[in-house]
Amino acid sequence: MATIQAEARSIDNGNGHQLASRWYKPAGTPRGAVLIAPAMGVQQRFYAVFASWLAERGFLVVTFDYLGMGQSRQAPLRHLDVDILDWARHDCSAVLANVAQAVGELPIYWIGHSVGAQILPMVKGHERLTRIITIAAGSGYWRENSPQIRRKAWLLWRGVAPLLTALAGYFPGNRIGAVGDLPAGVIRQWRRWCLHPEYLVGIEGEPMRRAFAEVRTPLTSLSFTDDEMMSARNTESLHGFYTDAPKVMHRIAPSEIGADRIGHFGFFRRSFAPTLWSHWLLPELNQDRDQAVA
Repeated sequence: MATIQAEARSIDNGNGHQLASRWYKPAGTPRGAVLIAPAMGVQQRFYAVFASWLAERGFLVVTFDYLGMGQSRQAPLRHLDVDILDWARHDCSAVLANVAQAVGELPIYWIGHSVGAQILPMVKGHERLTRIITIAAGSGYWRENSPQIRRKAWLLWRGVAPLLTALAGYFPGNRIGAVGDLPAGVIRQWRRWCLHPEYLVGIEGEPMRRAFAEVRTPLTSLSFTDDEMMSARNTESLHGFYTDAPKVMHRIAPSEIGADRIGHFGFFRRSFAPTLWSHWLLPELNQDRDQAVA
């Protein structure tokens, strides 16, 4: 297959800022579009190999950086007034609108990695999506986190995050090897969510609960038994908020695909192209096209 050359595009997020995005175009007419919503603190370049692979199989694939992240970081984070809901309502909404305009009536698939699956209900125009696919996604409530990080999460939320954010004016995660640098509004909102048993729904209240209930797009969850961040309970909690979306839940053990480890980030490694990508993900993208043809 031909090498995919990604096109860099700047997208106006409708709130006075420009977002960096990359568009991976297939050789011929696209069979559909895939929009990849990143995990917390993860730059779009992390998904480049995966995006190229999907483009080689006929999909227009779009990645982007949230405001303040990666190539969308245009000023010191301490000067940036933004939170996670802004990422959803402005950044994600603007990218989705651009994708929808580009592909017309073709199917659009949302692949949400971790927080990219949590914020979908607040994205304007999500009704246009053909299917939602969540990867390693869960609620983030610290008591339900996997045992590997539960104690670290308590220390992060009760002491480290508020202290460092107050001192630096943003969360300097890169310095301590935790999540990455984040705007103050993002880390403070995320902290509030992670300390509540019902995560973002518990903090944001009834409007957020209704937003989740209003999502009716078919949803497929791919989670992993060795995820060092999200336990099975985290995953169940988040997807339980999607009360009216048809859901299919897959929890995959590394041994099922002959691997030693998958974890929270491993799904996007090239080594999983023959297994997770081809046998677990691609059928989800193909079934809607096959049904449309039928």
